[in-house]
Amino acid sequence: MPKVKMNVQTAYHGELLRAGKEYEIDETTAKRWIASKIATPAEDKSEK
Repeated sequence: MPKVKMNVQTAYHGELLRAGKEYEIDETTAKRWIASKIATPAEDKSEK
């Protein structure tokens, strides 16, 4: 599952997702949120 960094605060499946924090969500939702600028792709820091 991809990680995204939220640009806004929203509720998703009963969980509060805060702006500025990173969360793992399913791929189709991540693509929709990135396209609508609700979130941006998070950098994977474990690869560095």
